Amino acid sequence: MIKIGILGGGQLGYMFLQNALQYPCEISILDPAADAPCAPHAHHFVQGDFKDYDTVVAFGENLDAIGIEIEHVNVEALRYLKSIGKKVVPDPEALAIIQDKGVQKAFYVKNNIPTAPYFELDNWEDLKHEKATYPLFQKSRKDGYDGKGVQFLKSEADLDKMLQVPSIFETPADLDREIAVVTVADHLGNIVTYPTVEFVINEEYNLLDYLLIPSSLNKTITDKAEQIARDVVKALNSPGVFAVELFLNKDQTLWVNETASRVHNSGHSTIEGAYSSQFDQMLRTLMELPLGSTQLFTTSAMVNLIGAEGETGPAVIENVEKLLAIPGTYLHWYAKAITKPGRKMGHITLVDDNLEQLKQNIKQVNETIKVVSKK
Repeated sequence: MIKIGILGGGQLGYMFLQNALQYPCEISILDPAADAPCAPHAHHFVQGDFKDYDTVVAFGENLDAIGIEIEHVNVEALRYLKSIGKKVVPDPEALAIIQDKGVQKAFYVKNNIPTAPYFELDNWEDLKHEKATYPLFQKSRKDGYDGKGVQFLKSEADLDKMLQVPSIFETPADLDREIAVVTVADHLGNIVTYPTVEFVINEEYNLLDYLLIPSSLNKTITDKAEQIARDVVKALNSPGVFAVELFLNKDQTLWVNETASRVHNSGHSTIEGAYSSQFDQMLRTLMELPLGSTQLFTTSAMVNLIGAEGETGPAVIENVEKLLAIPGTYLHWYAKAITKPGRKMGHITLVDDNLEQLKQNIKQVNETIKVVSKK
């Protein structure tokens, strides 16, 4: 039986486990938190720091394959594990590109992948001396996720808000909408894509509010987006699941925003909406099995369940009975004990062939459901 280890035990690992436990494999999870969502469910759970070299090496030495559910892990340890014959997905060299937004942007330019114009500063204070054209997005080169590590600078008056870390500075897109293409590569170089996903953003938290798959965009745009995503993954030269996030500009040009080298929020509704979910594909890449079908059963949407403002403590979902009375609705609770404002606590998938009905159901979910703390 193949022994698989995953660095990270959060909600992505949790959803991975729900699928993986149906296969003949043994899953170990490494996470710093004793109460991580994966902890009660993995065959083996190890509490430890996935950023620490020795911890990751010790975790992986007796395993056959090692994957990730978070990018912020020790790449040097993964390079070592690969060197002693372990299968590492994604490849450590691809992960090293993704981990550093400066390296990632240079990778796009080198490989003729369209992306926003940018410049890079190791010393953030040097922006005061640059002849920069505002507005700009500042993005920390390392450790950013879920809207963290990003600062919008409208003008020089915003310089006191800057992130005080090495950063890239991007020209904002003339945004029509944000989209993504979840793309999967196997160990033989075969690449498949899911249909393009369309985002609607929660501006308050800079998090995804809901997504729609397939998107409502015309085929010319989606074909182009899916080809760009294939180009990105081909250039990364690694097996794995990759979420290529793109900006669609108002002139209908496309820019790659960034790539996640793991399963991703934008692919969650593939659990109910596709023949093979992104989590199933993750397992297939780790086990070197044939890739699954990315064909969709139906149109689907995913709505994030986010901790309500002013609510911190043991988590409770309000109005779950009303939620589950909506046809074609599926609840995914991430088993996080404590809710906090803006924290991802779960998601709802909605499926319906009728797009207008689906949008009405999304509206009903947003008006009905709230994650609060137990009084």
